[in-house]
Amino acid sequence: MELFLATGNNHKVEEFNRLFAKAGLKVKVRSAKDLGGMPYVDENTGTFTGNCRLKVEALRRIVPPKTWVLADDSGLCCDALQGGPGVDSAVYAGNGATDAQNRAKLLEAMKKAPAHKRGARFECHLILLGPNHEDEKFVGQCWGKILEAEVGTEGFGYDSLFVPANEEKTFGELSPKQKDIISHRAKAFALMVAWFKENGFGRS
Repeated sequence: MELFLATGNNHKVEEFNRLFAKAGLKVKVRSAKDLGGMPYVDENTGTFTGNCRLKVEALRRIVPPKTWVLADDSGLCCDALQGGPGVDSAVYAGNGATDAQNRAKLLEAMKKAPAHKRGARFECHLILLGPNHEDEKFVGQCWGKILEAEVGTEGFGYDSLFVPANEEKTFGELSPKQKDIISHRAKAFALMVAWFKENGFGRS
């Protein structure tokens, strides 16, 4: 079974392929790059679900007929920033900003936040569209806190600043195997895997 992911981010493609293999499903995840690139999407809805819907619909217009399409919209929501950067997580420091620039801006924005205000959560919304009008949404969250400085070099995005609840290490220190159990994306993915299995998809 082949599935196109509405992203040009190779990290996400690798992560989804790893998660599908771990779940025992025969699903090959391909990037929008394989179709010439992800169509431009003005992510202007202000919500994870809304932006996710825009991306999955945009990709569906260019994939081959009878193809599965999946979009992911995720971000970091900080208590001290009233839920920010939220849907703007990837462009927090501006369009074209690097992960390092986004992290630097977050550290500056939270520089004066006391310990009890450093709570945060990663949130992931998945929308899956199938060839026979399947249309499903899955949501996962991972709660934790934001550190005052980066720790760890694994992962991407804000991983080196975020310590999940009941852990002592940041996402930037945890192994992919550990993240695949507790991350926001892993939790949303687990719900999707359960749906796949209940409906008999991804077995061949």
